[in-house]
Amino acid sequence: MTAVVAPPYLTDEARRDWQLLQAATEDPEPFDPVRAALLPEPARRWLLHAIAPGTPLLGAVVLETHGTIRLGGWRTFHATQALLPMVGFVWTATAYVGLLNIEGFDRYLFGAGEMRWRLLNTIPVMSGTGEDIDRSAAGRLASEFVLAPASALDPRIRWKPVDDRRVIACVPVGDEEHEVTLDIAPSGRLVAVTLRRWGNPDQESYRHHPFGARCEGEVTFDGFTLPESLRVGWWPGTERWAEGEFLRFSIDDALYR
Repeated sequence: MTAVVAPPYLTDEARRDWQLLQAATEDPEPFDPVRAALLPEPARRWLLHAIAPGTPLLGAVVLETHGTIRLGGWRTFHATQALLPMVGFVWTATAYVGLLNIEGFDRYLFGAGEMRWRLLNTIPVMSGTGEDIDRSAAGRLASEFVLAPASALDPRIRWKPVDDRRVIACVPVGDEEHEVTLDIAPSGRLVAVTLRRWGNPDQESYRHHPFGARCEGEVTFDGFTLPESLRVGWWPGTERWAEGEFLRFSIDDALYR
């Protein structure tokens, strides 16, 4: 299967990650619903809804999305993301501020994270590396395993039931095990994903804050059913959500590998 071509504004390191994250799954097994039998009920219900029987259990995915991102005000954007749960991601995007473009990427692989954004691919807008960026990016990666549902069957993920709607996935990324809570509707639809993620959304010192996504609608690609649109931000379920929400997007395509 041909890899998706990387955007031209990636650095050499990001381009390397982009290629590594698109490695095809070797000898994927077809999904047998029996494999979900021992999961806590909400997780089992979600997985049986998210993966059609017989679907090859492909682990990597490239996502095409569009939506709005908060950069001062709400700005339109389109993005492409290469994602391999528990391993890494490269999220590339172009946002439009009036007649000007802001292009760049967020990435994480092998324990190291980075963000790099430029106006007209020249003027620095935002960039960062270091331990806090690494840790924050690891939390994001942990929460995004739901976009490649086959990863839920990985034995490295531990499951803890909460109630008839919620279940916690303990997802190992970096040096931490991240507790990601899934809210699953009776139909099996994914309603919300939340966790405590390392960050500084209030521009104070880095620490853990509630983070998550609200999921709306559904769309199916190659046997995998995903949320059609997501609203993402800090402090979900609190009075600070309006302040913390920073991304709203819809999934246009998903290429599993």
